[in-house]
Amino acid sequence: MKEKDLLDDLGSIKNIMERSTKFISLSGLSGVMAGVYALVGAGYAFTILRNGELRGPDHSYREEVIIPLVLTAAAVLVLSVSTGIWLTVRKAKRKGLRVWNPVSKALLLSGGIPLATGGLFVIILLMHRHFGIISATCLIFYGLALVSASQHTFGDVKWLGIFEILIGLAALAKPGYGFLLWVLGFGIMHVLYGAIMHFKYDREVSA
Repeated sequence: MKEKDLLDDLGSIKNIMERSTKFISLSGLSGVMAGVYALVGAGYAFTILRNGELRGPDHSYREEVIIPLVLTAAAVLVLSVSTGIWLTVRKAKRKGLRVWNPVSKALLLSGGIPLATGGLFVIILLMHRHFGIISATCLIFYGLALVSASQHTFGDVKWLGIFEILIGLAALAKPGYGFLLWVLGFGIMHVLYGAIMHFKYDREVSA
């Protein structure tokens, strides 16, 4: 009985330390949903690419193809962020935690700087019509943001970030496969990561 009480006390101390140093309200389902949104968006983008020519007779990118692709990517981003916030807030309430605290602020700052830098870099690429490396840029900067933010949350996030960086570098090395690698990084990897996080952490909350 004493040994069991000691283990319970150690578990309680561990939980208190995690709550004070790590943001543990991230929802695995938000990763799954982000991946689903990306796959649906990729399916729509594929129909655009299949039904229209990406380049015109002068070999320049066609505006009527590029603009819908950019809007689709923006819609996927907005849906993913909105769903992530909603599911994270819901999980935090279930665990009796505050979403906005010093740890979550540090998390946003650590991940936000490389993410914002990457977003501005992508906008510059769009302005200069360097469309061929945009998918690789998104993957690399997103991966850097995850690795940076992982110090304030679950360690699993770091590994997702590393894989995103590697996939982004592959897309940079093979620009012709940028679309497929974008689907792999933002779609399939998110679904797999989200499922692992859900079964590893979220089910403990609902149990």
